[in-house]
Amino acid sequence: MSERSFLIYGANGFTGRLLAERAKERGLRPILAGRNPDDVTLLGKELGLPVRIFGLDSAPALRAGLEGVSLVLHAAGPYSKTSRPMVDACLAGSVHYLDITGEYAVLEAVLARDAEAKSRGVVLLPAVGFDVVPTDCMAKTLANALPDAKRLELAFTGGMLPSPGTAKTAVEGLSLGAKVREDGALVTLSAPRTRKIPFRSGAQFGMSIPWGDLVTAYRSTNIPDITVYTVVPRAAARGARFLKYAAPLLSKPAVTEFLKRQVEKRATGPSADQRRTARMWIWGRVENAGGTAVEGHLGVPEGYELTVLSALASAERVLRGDVPPGATTPSLAFGPDFVTTLPGVEPFELVR
Repeated sequence: MSERSFLIYGANGFTGRLLAERAKERGLRPILAGRNPDDVTLLGKELGLPVRIFGLDSAPALRAGLEGVSLVLHAAGPYSKTSRPMVDACLAGSVHYLDITGEYAVLEAVLARDAEAKSRGVVLLPAVGFDVVPTDCMAKTLANALPDAKRLELAFTGGMLPSPGTAKTAVEGLSLGAKVREDGALVTLSAPRTRKIPFRSGAQFGMSIPWGDLVTAYRSTNIPDITVYTVVPRAAARGARFLKYAAPLLSKPAVTEFLKRQVEKRATGPSADQRRTARMWIWGRVENAGGTAVEGHLGVPEGYELTVLSALASAERVLRGDVPPGATTPSLAFGPDFVTTLPGVEPFELVR
């Protein structure tokens, strides 16, 4: 990959910096880009990599910033604000677009542009990080094992301390409600679903969340009923039942901006040692109309570590021409075994 072919936008953020550092270690020379001239320039000097400074609020400046670039790895969130202008610019300039979002509404918007992407010869591949690579590959693996599955459940657990960007995105999601997919449609429940999740590392209490797999797993598998869980204390699950009453307040820009400032002060992301040693566990289950079920287990590195590994591997594969133009998901782009090709990922364990 030449230095003009691959650009990391948001390189000065927590995950963007990790991507830039690991890319340099792998012998790659991405262009580092963002809107903060001081931070991006300093990082470029530290790593000896080229930089470009541009924001997302001017379409001409954004298109100029992508001049000569073959692929953008978009690492600047919240993606509800940053994805659309970057995708527009990538389509206009015939530049491949990858990101690391887990926001289901953003995923819906990006995947809806499949026809545009094909007409421009562009790959639109969102969510090439922890959300949703391991869970999307799990969903597709289970669907292949039980092709007539009607119901899919996914869950994850493990150490993943949020970065400032991830924490701010989580604040935006507080007003979304208890989302699941039923009969192919996204619906809002009166309260989140809960269940005991039989992880290989031990059973834990889980609560449903409006995760990106509600969109990507549906695209990858066509399974009509999907619920995604994460592990939470039981008290948090009880408190979540009252979020619907606070949703109107939480959706007000002044309130969300205040909460973002508060969490940004406290969220630091995992340390280098935590990224190196922590593990996360993925569980999935599919069931058909007759009650036949298949469960799956998967162990992966810590979430930010997995994100760096999977995002860079995805960028390399797209630049090699391994993925045809269009808007797609990780498991459809690379196959359901993609996650198991990454360092530190264990093989799938299926239980019938």
